[in-house]
Parts: sequence; C-alpha cells; structure tokens
Amino acid sequence: MYNYLNQQDTIVALATAQGAGAIAVIRLSGSKAIEIVASIFKGKNLLKQASHTVHLGYIINEQGHTIDQVLATIFIAPHSYTRENTVEISCHGSVFIQQQLIELCLRKGARLARQGEYTLRAFLNGQLDLAQAEAVADLIAADSQTAHNLAMQQMRGGFSQQINQLRTELIHFASLIELELDFGEEEVEFANRDQLKQLIDNIINTLRQLQDSFLLGNVLKNGVSTVIAGRPNAGKSTLLNALLNEERAIVSEIEGTTRDTIEENLNIHGLLFRLIDTAGIREASDQIEAIGVQKTYEKIATSTILVYVYDAIVMSQAEVEQDLSRLQKEGLAVLVIANKVDIIYSLSDASLYQRLYQIPKHHIQISAKQKDHLETLRKALHQLVVSRKTSADQSIVTNARHYEALHNATEALQTARERLSMEHTADLVAMDIRQSLRYLGEITGQVDVEDLLENIFSKFCIGK
Repeated sequence: MYNYLNQQDTIVALATAQGAGAIAVIRLSGSKAIEIVASIFKGKNLLKQASHTVHLGYIINEQGHTIDQVLATIFIAPHSYTRENTVEISCHGSVFIQQQLIELCLRKGARLARQGEYTLRAFLNGQLDLAQAEAVADLIAADSQTAHNLAMQQMRGGFSQQINQLRTELIHFASLIELELDFGEEEVEFANRDQLKQLIDNIINTLRQLQDSFLLGNVLKNGVSTVIAGRPNAGKSTLLNALLNEERAIVSEIEGTTRDTIEENLNIHGLLFRLIDTAGIREASDQIEAIGVQKTYEKIATSTILVYVYDAIVMSQAEVEQDLSRLQKEGLAVLVIANKVDIIYSLSDASLYQRLYQIPKHHIQISAKQKDHLETLRKALHQLVVSRKTSADQSIVTNARHYEALHNATEALQTARERLSMEHTADLVAMDIRQSLRYLGEITGQVDVEDLLENIFSKFCIGK
C-alpha cells in the first residue's frame, strides 16, 4: 500500500483530460518542480522568475531536439494550489507531445502523480481541510448548476467552519472535565453540568439538522430520482419523449409496450432530474410484463419524486385515487398528471367535458403528444425540490462519509447527555465527548485520518 503521507518527491501528471485536443497542461509539484522544468526549457531562466508569471519557450530533450513550443507558468511555494513549488506546462494537445513531455520530466527526476495526489498535498500542507478537498472532486464531477453551487459552497469552507465551531465549544468543556480528572480526589467540578447539558442539546440539534439536509443534498448532488408511472397507454413514454425533446422511448397504441425501465437525465433550471419511464401498472398478461411491473414498484420505492400519469379520457378520479393509495409512501413527493386533455377539448362530448371538470385543481393538465403545458410540469418539478431547501446560510451535507460521521457524533453526545442526567462519573462523560470530537474531526481532517486518505483521494483523477 502506498504511503499517502509521503510528499518528498516531485510529481508530474497530465492536468487536462486524456486524449488529443487543442492544448494540454502538464503539471509538476514539489521542491524540484521549477528546477526540473528549467533544465528542459529554452527561454528565460525559470529559476530566476517571479511567482505567478508565464513564459514562452521551447522544451528541449537530452539530444537537443525540440519537442514543442510551450508556455510555462511558475508558482513559487507557498503561493500555489499545493503550497509547493509548481509549474504548469501548456503545450499543444497531441498525445505524442504529452507523452514525450511527461517521460522527459520523469527522466529528470519527477515521478508520476497518483490519483488525487495534488489535492492530497494541498490538504496535508494546510491549503484545504478534508471536507474542502473532497469538494474539489464534487466540483469536477458536477453536471448541473445546483451540484456546482453546492461544491463551491463547501470549497469555500462554510460547512467546515460550522463543524469547527461545534468542536471548539465541545473542546472547551471537554478540557474542563479532563481537568477535573486530574483533581479527582478533591471532588472539584470545573465544568458546570447544567451548561454542559444545554450545550450538548444545542449541538445535537445542529447535528440532526445537518443530517436531515443530507437527503436533499444527496439528490441535488447526484440528481433527483423521478419515476414516471401510471397505467398502460396513459402516455408515460410520450411524456418522457416530450420532456427530453427526442424519441427516446418507443410509443405505441398497443398496451404494455414498455417492458423495462428507461432512464434519462433532464436539466431543469440547473437541477438534474433522473427521469425513469416504467412499465404500465396493471395485472400482467405474461411473465416478461410481470417483471416490468415489479421493476416499476421497485423504482418507486427508491425514488424521490413520482410523476403519476393518467389518461383523462378513460380513467375516473376514483380509479386515480385507488392507484395513488397503492403507490404513495412516506417521503415520496407526488405530482399527478392528467394527460390527453387536448382530445377532450377537440370533441363535442358532454360526458367527457363533465370528466374534465372533475379533475382536481392540483392535477396538472397536459397533452404529452401535443407538448401542451409541459412548462407547467417542469416548474412544478423544480418547485418540489427547491421548496425543500434549507435557508441560504445553512450548510447542506452532500457526502455520505460526512453523514455517517455526523450520525456517530450525535450518538456519542446522546450517550454523554444520558450519563450527565444519571450523574455518572466525569471519566465516562469525558470518554463520550472525546469520541464525538473524533467523529467531527474526521470530517475536516483534524484527527489522524491516514486510514481514510487512500479511500478518499484514490477516487480523484490523476492530474488533480
């Protein structure tokens, strides 16, 4: 296993995406980064240049052959991303040129960077805390405006500051309790028990709010799982195609055309929705359709939003309510869509008009085929998510590791609170508070987290 705390070497890697392109950036970081590049750079003497300057020149190999004309950008420690000497070589994007430059740097004394090693060094050198470092990976992976905003908020350290404030308050009382243990024979109390109980109650409340935000944060980061369900021929696949503005699902008048789930992403005002078209809900006529219907129920059980679509021409409201009573579950937001209303308006049928008037006001009336009122549906989907947002100044947890640490810290504090109420000895209370401090410290890296580093940074791309 590689020692992730070892940062003596100068590392090199491609910082831009793999493959050919207009330009590529080769990044070196470490004490010899500038020295290595200076030895292969024909132009100004890079060893004598100021930090944050860019220089035009040529990269020359050992045989004196020119590999490429490049721009070399100098960052002198500690004024760089890693807080080490750093050089970024901007070259032409030929894969051959990239390989030649990296191999030349390796021969001059650098070694290939491992996954996430640049950001790891930024963490180890105090440029970022652990939560901020993880946010870098989230920022790179963000595929919607909302996911981008959440990653940027965490990179700025808002969540970390909140955790650090809680730890500081706990450490104050923990130190007083530890002091009591040193004077155990005198039975002196330095920590006011009533104030400590109140503090623990306040911190537990804050930790629970952060844990509650994880449900929202997770869907904002990874996309909102949204199932489109209903009876056969309700227009589910037509609706999916209309929302995506492409013929993604097969549409047919034959009932039961959709046998398996179809998943596609839809971006609505910066929010990513993972739309899932499902098989129609009914008594299946064959084994394959039965499997499709079972998958529908499974998808609904694990989703955040259900878009229930019904045919406004053939279904009564009693049948709609019957379906909804079977599909609804705790925590599932439901939008009810009355489809094919355009057909009702085009016919001179009094009974159909009567059915139209019976549609509840909160049902969204659309025509998936004609793409009528789809914007109303998009706004309703967006509003379902944003209405659940916490206040702008409250942190939103998006990382499962952070959620687990918050949960463990809460449990430790609850135990400490119970011990205080039962007037247990100070050493037991101190043990629980120390445990909660460790869990909170794991979030930002303020405790020994060497065992976590490989798991976290191995998920980064090589050049980051």
